Amino acid sequence: MTRSRTIENWDPEDRRQWDSGGRRIAVRNLYWSVFAEHVGFSVWTLFAVMVLFMPEDVYGLDAPDKFLVSAVVTLTGAFLRIPYTLATATFGGRNWTMFSAFVLLIPAGAMLWIMANPGQPLWLYLVVGALAGLGGANFASSMTNINAFFPQRMKGWALGLNAGGGNLGVATIQVVGLLVIAAAGNRSPHWVIAVYLVLLVVAGIGAALKMDNLGHQTVDVASMRDVATDRDGWVLSLLYIGTFGSFIGFSFAFGQMLTMTFTGNGESSSDAALHAAQITFLGPLLGSLTRMLGGRLADRFGGARVTLATFLGMAVTTVALIVTSSMQSADGGRLSGGALVLFFAAFLTLFALTGMGNASVYKMIPTVYEARSRGLDLPEAARAAWSRAHSGALIGVAGAVGAFGGFLINMTLRSSYQSSGSATAAFVVFTAFYVVAAVVTRAVYLRRPTAAPAPVATGTSPVGAAGAAPSAAEPVPATR
Repeated sequence: MTRSRTIENWDPEDRRQWDSGGRRIAVRNLYWSVFAEHVGFSVWTLFAVMVLFMPEDVYGLDAPDKFLVSAVVTLTGAFLRIPYTLATATFGGRNWTMFSAFVLLIPAGAMLWIMANPGQPLWLYLVVGALAGLGGANFASSMTNINAFFPQRMKGWALGLNAGGGNLGVATIQVVGLLVIAAAGNRSPHWVIAVYLVLLVVAGIGAALKMDNLGHQTVDVASMRDVATDRDGWVLSLLYIGTFGSFIGFSFAFGQMLTMTFTGNGESSSDAALHAAQITFLGPLLGSLTRMLGGRLADRFGGARVTLATFLGMAVTTVALIVTSSMQSADGGRLSGGALVLFFAAFLTLFALTGMGNASVYKMIPTVYEARSRGLDLPEAARAAWSRAHSGALIGVAGAVGAFGGFLINMTLRSSYQSSGSATAAFVVFTAFYVVAAVVTRAVYLRRPTAAPAPVATGTSPVGAAGAAPSAAEPVPATR
């Protein structure tokens, strides 16, 4: 006999259900969700690796062209996250994970063809890049699905692991690219793509055999409309632009910036590609690993506190990058010695901080709506359903808006290189944004109110310990 693929009456807050098999089911779905999302992230960032195999004299794309393609990949991934958020409630988490893995065979196959036939027009690279954006949309459906499987007390860990494990796909594909370049040179990109064609099939089959649909998932258009017009929805989405937008944007840009740095130091295109590949994967790897750490820290100290510290640290690192970029421009494009070490260290630190911030912002989302639901005049079950629906909706909306930040990163870098031949102006813009994000975090989620707010219907909520937000509709105490 085969087991049912749909679970009815799932309630992770029911300790008896959780201890009598619920945890095992949730963890099994989490692991396969991580794997499918991991491969999806790899396909999304496939072009970031392919640029290492694309010398300008062979493929005809200069640095601004490559930044433009990267921007299109991130942009389509961002827009597609909205419908993908709705997909798990409509089709089921298992069903959608299976479909979303198999459909990525299309952009992977298209990338294989275009890399084997250099000299294509720019518009064709843009089309293939747009198709690869499907891989970035997987994040939204995966996070919404896993959010429904775990109790509130474990959401920080579960969402951090799911997102961090998925984010590792960015680093993994860059390691695969490094191994291929080291073994076969920078003219054999087909080996990288072939690996992921196989992994996509494994992810789809694994989802079909090991994952479950939940009968009660309630993410819908109405919930998304609610959070899209809600103050907390806008603020948390803005913060996620700063964290995840930076992570994915720099994941696309880092390899190309390293390649330009090494060629500016006089290396050949093949040597520059190899040396860039040896370093590029470290940034996304750190960002992915620290995302899991950030989830733990947010559970312990509060999402708002971790988010504030993250943005302050990111501002400091981009100031360091302004210094190194200015030194590079002053030396005719060369960057060596201590300045080169500072460039590497600042970028890697920036990646690590984005990972922590990704987790802390996502921890804040379910906490905000769980706290606000306490002020609703609803039965406990309805209150919990409202909280889950709005949390899931905002996870999708914030994920989409955050990914749009990756588009802004690459377009800002493209504009900076076109106007001045360096990234200095772009890093000035990034620094200003991180400072603004830190101020917003402090003002909205951490500042003590000057007067005691009116209590919610069920009494004062201790949201400060978890980084929840006050609301204009249902005021709660500011985070301590």
